[in-house]
Amino acid sequence: MTIPIKTNQEIEKIRLSCQLAANVLDMIEEYIIPNMNTEKINQICHDYIKNVQKAIPACLGYRGYPKSICISINDVVCHGIPNTKKILKIGDIVNIDIAILKNQYYGDASRMYIVQKTSILGKRLCQITLNSLYLSLSIIKPGIPLKKIGTTIQKYVEKHDFSVVQEYCGHGIGKNFHEEPQILHYEGDDQGIVLKKNMIFTIEPMVNTGSREIKLMKDQWTVKTKDRSLSAQYEHTILVTENGCEVLTKQYQENISKFFIN
Repeated sequence: MTIPIKTNQEIEKIRLSCQLAANVLDMIEEYIIPNMNTEKINQICHDYIKNVQKAIPACLGYRGYPKSICISINDVVCHGIPNTKKILKIGDIVNIDIAILKNQYYGDASRMYIVQKTSILGKRLCQITLNSLYLSLSIIKPGIPLKKIGTTIQKYVEKHDFSVVQEYCGHGIGKNFHEEPQILHYEGDDQGIVLKKNMIFTIEPMVNTGSREIKLMKDQWTVKTKDRSLSAQYEHTILVTENGCEVLTKQYQENISKFFIN
């Protein structure tokens, strides 16, 4: 398996696309309010990406996906399709997933939003999911086995009695939306891959309050928890640096450093 090691020139282009994705997630926060429909949120993001950022919403048309962003609410694990009938209500937990294509390079990020306030369980789920992602960032550096990322996430999540979805994973990213390597969020076979400086990939754990089992809906995109339990996801695109990693999709509201020295 050949895993692309990015050149400095490529890193600069990916860094820009990633920052644009992060900016969209910051921009849309004020619109995550009760009575807002998800198609309107999709349209606001689409217009911002096209007209303000002069970039391309990478999800639109990707493998036939019909919208510019993914919006996944409550028991939707991922790939929720925005539509006018899906109205946000107080208590919802909402994932928005943004991918940007600019100058032929991709950036990818997602995060959770809470509509005003939510249950203790919903709040805890979002926090544990985010913590699991941050914990994985704190071990990344050249020379570690790739599978340490998934093992770290799974161990932390299961310690808090939640479960990790295993059907979807993080991925290399650059000139292609999805490249090698696959980044598992659980303990699995990494085919002996070791992290190297200038690898770029996403880490995007999906965590459920109940069983890890999922089901694909009739639209062939929307994925829900099988037991209707809540699900949350956070995603960052990261660059492996000489002594740690750089969070290429860090958002304004995040209380972390852009650089992890490990």
